[in-house]
Amino acid sequence: MSKSNRLLMLLSKAGEENEIDMADIPGGPKAFEICAKFCYGMIVTLNAYNVVIARCAAEYLEMTEDVDRGNLIFKIEVFLNSSIFRSWKDSIIVLQTTKSVLPWSEDLKIVGSCIDSIASKTSVDPGSITWSYTYNRKLSVPDKIAEEGMNFRDKIDSVPMDWWVEDICELDIDLYKRVMITVKSKGRMDGKVIGEALKTYAVRWLPDSFDESISDALTWRYKYLVETLICLLPQDKAVGCSCSFLLKLLKFAILVGIDDSAREYLVKRISLKLHEASVKDLLIPARPPQNTLYDVELIQCIVGRSLMHGKYNQDVKHEENGDFILGHEHGTLMNIGKLVDGYLAEIAYDPNLTICSFVDLSRSIPVSARPIHDGLYKAIDIYLKEHVSLTKAEKKKICGLMDVKKLTTDASTHAAQNELLPLRVVVQVLFFEQVRAASGVHALNNNARDTSNSTTNTDEEWEKTAADGNKSLTKQMSRTKIKDEDFQTNGELLKKNSKSTKNGAQLLPSRSKRIFDRLWVVGRGHVENRSSETSGSSQSPTGDASPLVHLQDKVGIPSPRERV
Repeated sequence: MSKSNRLLMLLSKAGEENEIDMADIPGGPKAFEICAKFCYGMIVTLNAYNVVIARCAAEYLEMTEDVDRGNLIFKIEVFLNSSIFRSWKDSIIVLQTTKSVLPWSEDLKIVGSCIDSIASKTSVDPGSITWSYTYNRKLSVPDKIAEEGMNFRDKIDSVPMDWWVEDICELDIDLYKRVMITVKSKGRMDGKVIGEALKTYAVRWLPDSFDESISDALTWRYKYLVETLICLLPQDKAVGCSCSFLLKLLKFAILVGIDDSAREYLVKRISLKLHEASVKDLLIPARPPQNTLYDVELIQCIVGRSLMHGKYNQDVKHEENGDFILGHEHGTLMNIGKLVDGYLAEIAYDPNLTICSFVDLSRSIPVSARPIHDGLYKAIDIYLKEHVSLTKAEKKKICGLMDVKKLTTDASTHAAQNELLPLRVVVQVLFFEQVRAASGVHALNNNARDTSNSTTNTDEEWEKTAADGNKSLTKQMSRTKIKDEDFQTNGELLKKNSKSTKNGAQLLPSRSKRIFDRLWVVGRGHVENRSSETSGSSQSPTGDASPLVHLQDKVGIPSPRERV
C-alpha cells in the first residue's frame, strides 16, 4: 500500500472483509507478481517480453511518483527510453506484445513510441546497421583479413537497403500498416524498398493457393490483408512494386472478392507496367459465370489500358546524322506483343476458349508490336490441334491473323509441313520461302560477304523482294527457255545458299510436295485444275490477294528453271 495508491484506496473500502477484486488488471497475475515483488524490494527482471504488461499493471495500480519516490512507473519509463526504444529488435518485440494489453498500451503511448522507433531506424545509413536479427552480417576472421591485406571494413558483407523488411513481417496487419504509413510519411524511403517490403509481407501471410472451402473468418482476414497492402502501394507508379507482384496480388484479390474500387486501382497500376510481366503472371483463374480456365477478358482489358496510356506509341527519334532509332516506347510495345503471343499459346489449350476471344485478344495489339509472327503461329497451331472441330471458315478466320511474310525460316519450315493449316496458307508459305531463297541468290551474286552477314529483312524489304520477284518471274516467262546446263549451274548455287532454310522437297510432307510439284508443272505448260481446297485463306502476303494467285491469273507460275 505504500507504493500503490489504488491498493490503498481499495483496501480502505473493503472494510472487515479485507478482500478486493482486481480481475481486470492488465497483464493478469503475471503482471501483478512483478509489481508485488517490486513493492517488497525483491529483484525484478524486466525485458522486451514483460515490460509492457508491467508498465500497464503499474499504471493500473497507480504506482506513481506522488505515492513514493522512485516508484515502478518511473523506473520502467527509464528502462523503455534508455534500452528498449534504442534497440531495433526489442522495439519490434515490444510492439508485438502491446496487442494483448490494449487499450492500455495505446493510451500510455507505448505503441506510438515503438512505431516511431522502428520507422526511424529503417531510414538510417545501411552501412551502420548492426541490430537486424534476421540479416546476419558475416564478419571474416581477423587473421584471414591480415593475410589478404584487406581492411576489416571491406570484409563485411554490404547491407542491402531492404535489410529491415523481413524483420517487421511478424507484426499483425494493423500494426504493420501503421509502421509502413510512418515509414512512408518520413519521405526518406525509396519506392522500390517499400514495394519489396509489401511483397515480403504478402509472401509471409498469403497462402500459395486458395481453397474456397475455408472459413468465412479466414476469408475476411485475407480480404482485409489484401486491401491493406493495396492501400500501402507506393505512390510513385513508375517504380515501387514489380508487375509480377501486382498481378499476384490481383489474382488473390479476385479470389477473396475485394471491393471494386481496390480492384480497379490494381488494374490501373498493372497496366502501367505490363511490359515487365511474364506469361505465367497473366494466368489468372476465371470466376463464374465464365467457363474458361483463365480470365481472358480481364487480360484483354489490361492490355487495352496499357496501350491507351500513350507510353507505348512507336516513338522514333531522329539523330543528327539522319539515322532513325527505335525509342524506348517501341521496345516496351514489342515486349507487350511477345507477352500477348505467349499468353495466347497458353490459353489455346483451353477447350472452352472461343475463337472470337482468341481473335479479339490477338488483334488488341497494333501491328508494330508483332514484327515476327512465330509466337502467333505457335498459338494458332496449338489452337488448331486442341479444337479439331473447327469449320473451314473458322480456320480461315484464325489463320487470317498471321502474316506468312513475318515467319522466320524455322517457323516457315514447320508451317509448310503442317497438315492443320488451310492449303492456301501452305501455298503462301512455300511461295515466300522461294522468294527468300531467290533473294539470297541475288545477294550472293552481288556481294557474298553481305549475304553471309545478313540475317532477316525488314517488312518493307520483304515487300520489295516479293514485288521484284513477281516482275522478274513475269519477264522471264516471255523469254525463251533457258538451257539445261545453265539451270544446273545456277541450281547448285541456289542449293548452297539455301541450306539454312531446310525446306527442300525431301523435308515436305506429301501434300506440300504435291503442291510444290504442281506449281512447276503449271509453269511449264501442263495446266491442271486447281484444287477446291485453295478456297482456304490467310492474310495475303501483299495485302489483298496472294502473289501466287496473282501470277497464276496473269502469267502462270514459272518452272524452277525459269525462276532461277
